[in-house]
Amino acid sequence: TDTGGDGPLSPPHPGLGLGGTTDLFALVEPILPSLQEDDIVVWVLGSGPYPRGVVALQELLDAASEELEPEDVWQPEDMNDTCLYIFTSGTTGGCPGPSIMCLSFYELVGASSRDVVYLALPLYHMAGSLLGIVGCIGIGATCVLKEKFSASQFWDDCRAEGVTVFQYIGELCRYLVNQPQRPGEREHGLRLAVGSGLRPDVWRSFLQRFGAVRIVETYGMTEGNVTLFNYTGTPGAVGRSSFIYKLFSPFEIVRYDVTEGAPVRDAAGRCIRVGTGETGLLIAPVTPRTPFLGYAGSRELSEQKLLRGVFAEGDTYFSTGDLMEQDAAQFVHFRDRTGDTYRWKGENVATTEVAEALVAHESLQEATVYGVTVPGHEGRAGMAALVLRPGCRLDGPALYRHVEQLLPPYARPRFLRLQERLAMTETFKQQKVRLAQEGFDPARVPDPLFLLDETTKAYVPLGPALWEGVLDGRLRI
Repeated sequence: TDTGGDGPLSPPHPGLGLGGTTDLFALVEPILPSLQEDDIVVWVLGSGPYPRGVVALQELLDAASEELEPEDVWQPEDMNDTCLYIFTSGTTGGCPGPSIMCLSFYELVGASSRDVVYLALPLYHMAGSLLGIVGCIGIGATCVLKEKFSASQFWDDCRAEGVTVFQYIGELCRYLVNQPQRPGEREHGLRLAVGSGLRPDVWRSFLQRFGAVRIVETYGMTEGNVTLFNYTGTPGAVGRSSFIYKLFSPFEIVRYDVTEGAPVRDAAGRCIRVGTGETGLLIAPVTPRTPFLGYAGSRELSEQKLLRGVFAEGDTYFSTGDLMEQDAAQFVHFRDRTGDTYRWKGENVATTEVAEALVAHESLQEATVYGVTVPGHEGRAGMAALVLRPGCRLDGPALYRHVEQLLPPYARPRFLRLQERLAMTETFKQQKVRLAQEGFDPARVPDPLFLLDETTKAYVPLGPALWEGVLDGRLRI
């Protein structure tokens, strides 16, 4: 367990920070010459020895004073100066303001210096480094760092370290509720869980299993200019809209065409706000008070995220790429990423809604839903990679009846793929792109495959014969 508390370091050059594990440094060492040519200094949290030009931070931390330097030493002259670069999905962003805002993150959600925060997220990700580490520094709390998350050891860790706050990503909570029940799992001091991506079903199961923990679901992006907080503990919502909240963090939800990959515009070329209960694209105005600082590199990278002339000539909005829905009580619900939602039978299908319906079946533990192209059919058909609960088997007729009751015909997955476990990225995101590329060819996919059969009203094994029927059009899906 590591806790924070050492004084600040002020390196003279831009740097690439790495953890102290030998295997991580080994990945960077081959490119050290090119990094040094670009005047990039590599810092490693470890004592070394390391090659020339690599800064071993542990020695500096040991020698650092516990006293803060005078403010004029570390306070920036301009708050818009670049503080650090964050690697996002395919681009890099300079991050000044957000890193400062993260200092107050835990204070906003009700934590204080008396809390002990449990953090097991990668520190190269904003949620781990800025919200987690910087957030703890901001309130003077103790941070318990876990190198790798262990669902089986989590509650023992919480008791041993006196953990009171858990910073989660939704998948971590799902891992916990999928663990076998064991004595004492409600005997802990955890009072607050804060994070993002928590599904409503997992939310309710978490509270039922582990007691009255206050859950604060949040929404935000590394490079975005809109933030949402669900202070009321309403399962499934990422926040709540109100006139007062929009003064602090303004946003709009507009109609979005999945096929075109762009917002719907009216005859005058303006975007159209969605109605209550209608899914649309979340956007936020770009103003001096809510700026979009953009990406490092060419201007085109930043321009791709901006919408012009949205509601009036000359206005500019940041496109989050996320599809949201606002209900009658003004709660905002995340529905899908624009790249994940697919169109089938003329209807938009949100993968998150289909996944929630699937895992409601007693035999299913996990589900990833994505669209696949099918010869002779427009759009993309739904496919789901599934993990069964221990001791369960796939009952084709029963699962058909389940999806028939919960999903409209166009949203029911046409193909299923059984797996022992779902592949995740290191930031606990499902790898949908790879699954979609692999498709549903029995000759290419090593896992058991199933096809929705309307004739027998069941999911049936997809073998070479049925595969050929789908390819030549004899079998309509």
